[in-house]
Amino acid sequence: MLNTKHKIKAIILLSGGLDSTTTLAIAKSKKFKCYSLSFDYGQKQKSELQSAKKIAKIFITSEHKVVKISLSGISKSALTNDNIDVPRFSQNNKIPITYVPARNTIFLSYALAWSEVLNCQHIFIGVNELDYSGYPDCRESYIKAFEIMANLATKQGIEGQKLTIHAPLIHLNKAQIIKKGLSLGVDYTLTTTCYQADKNGKACGICDACEYRRLGFKEARVPDQTRYQI
Repeated sequence: MLNTKHKIKAIILLSGGLDSTTTLAIAKSKKFKCYSLSFDYGQKQKSELQSAKKIAKIFITSEHKVVKISLSGISKSALTNDNIDVPRFSQNNKIPITYVPARNTIFLSYALAWSEVLNCQHIFIGVNELDYSGYPDCRESYIKAFEIMANLATKQGIEGQKLTIHAPLIHLNKAQIIKKGLSLGVDYTLTTTCYQADKNGKACGICDACEYRRLGFKEARVPDQTRYQI
């Protein structure tokens, strides 16, 4: 069990969505001194970044960074390419067109670099393999592999300061995640999950992310207070 009496540092990947906000709340509940990290990576909708800033302020993170990178030029994802529409909800086992190639690896690598600067050995990410998205970089085997790589690739790691990648939601479904967050005081009206939210953060109500979020609230038997465009 971690001894967090002296405020051990942790970096939280914070997208502004439901999962990453719950992950931040979990890290705070464990008494970590949290540093939040968000990315402007060329995504078509920017309202999630505004949500992330608000959430970081509410949870009083020690520092909130927004790193600007561009994946739009090399990614054929509906989230970054203006010529590809975000599809309506369609549940299947295929990796969806909203998949951004290697996104979590890129984000975790930035967090890893920042962890060296902060002398921080803990990184939190809100992935879960029981979600319905089918993304390959949301699996527990991937998280374990990245942790091994992190300890081989960094000054901290080779000097014996073991880095840990925390994925506290890895085996939870959306309803369980929502219940956990509510127990920790998360206000989900502040979060942006939709793949094509408008500039005010209102959700489209028809994409995969919206449907799974809606289903999560339904299964948790909690009113869905998400602001929808329709």
